[in-house]
Amino acid sequence: MIRLLVVEDEPQTRRALSISLRARGYEIETAVSGEEALGQALASTPDGVILDIGAPGVQAAELVRLLRAWTVGPIVLLSARDQERDRLAALDAGADDYVTKPFDMGELLCRLRAGLPGTTNAETACPTWVETPDFALDLAASRAYVGGEEVPLTPAEWQLVEVLVRHRGGLVPERELLDRLRGSLSGEDPNCLRRAMAEIRGKLEPDPARPRYLLAEPGLGYRFLTA
Repeated sequence: MIRLLVVEDEPQTRRALSISLRARGYEIETAVSGEEALGQALASTPDGVILDIGAPGVQAAELVRLLRAWTVGPIVLLSARDQERDRLAALDAGADDYVTKPFDMGELLCRLRAGLPGTTNAETACPTWVETPDFALDLAASRAYVGGEEVPLTPAEWQLVEVLVRHRGGLVPERELLDRLRGSLSGEDPNCLRRAMAEIRGKLEPDPARPRYLLAEPGLGYRFLTA
């Protein structure tokens, strides 16, 4: 059974998370502070962590760094809209993704599942064919189609598309995407990622100025959504 550690000091949210996650078959441990979370992680290594940035005690970024000593699983942050600085620091410290309060449980599970052990079913495995209402991707053959017509993507653009699809629904940090571009598109230039994503959107999105599928989170990274 997959063991999750929920770090949340707000009783109502902690209880709702515990009930919902246990109903989905997860084993849940809870903590109300950073210090308690570290004790729980040391006592029984969690497979994943849901961490409220506002939990008292250890600062969120430092807590993420310490928790990484006991789990290689996903750390998903719960964040208020006005906690952007703390959220960025925690993501830089090693957190994998975040949801903004109030959050949808389905969205939280989507962000969590990608990194959990044993999630190799069709829902989380990387597909070889991805279809949206506006375009289709044949990842096995590295081909893209819009309106039934093939649209050429460069090798560098395919590298970005493939990593985004593999993490579909989840946030892929800018630094990871930039690593994919090193050696092509002048990968040392931080603006190369923005230009490459603009090119991909121009080829695939029905309205590149208002993308539906290739979404940017400024200063953080990009997501790929299929709907």
